[in-house]
Amino acid sequence: MPRRPILLALLVAALTTAGVLLVVRANSTGTDGRVAVGQPAPAIVGPTLDGAAFDLASLRGKPVVVNFWGPSCVPCRDEFPLLESKQAEHAADGFTVVGVLTDDPVEPARDFVAQYGADWATVVDPDKAVKAAYRVAARPQTYFVDRSGVVRSIQIGELTDADFERQYQRIRQ
Repeated sequence: MPRRPILLALLVAALTTAGVLLVVRANSTGTDGRVAVGQPAPAIVGPTLDGAAFDLASLRGKPVVVNFWGPSCVPCRDEFPLLESKQAEHAADGFTVVGVLTDDPVEPARDFVAQYGADWATVVDPDKAVKAAYRVAARPQTYFVDRSGVVRSIQIGELTDADFERQYQRIRQ
């Protein structure tokens, strides 16, 4: 079997991974209004799927997970029940989930949320300004924001129970 195609595929995979990491970690000071671990979470202001006004700043004092998702994203669909169970499990801490719909139309997202009975706000981001500010590289992408509004952890890809709990400990206090 020729080695060249395998080596080429490995090189492409390594470069893609490096690119994603650079996008997420670029500008670690967060001075341009974009997300960075250890810096305040960028603003999320806009309408929710049900038409209500939303402002992330209103959740200061609570641990928050900001989850970028869409109903056409299979890993997003797979992690949805985990987010529901974690919101219930950590309710005594004041924990809440905030969804940001990206790259999908509103109607299928409304249907999906209704089907699963999610009770957290999902903000609609039609111009992708929130997605850009958070440097979303892939869906799902999740941000763990502490009670002071500071981003403490970023997860690219589907959360597992262990991923969630490890990162939740950073925002619980």
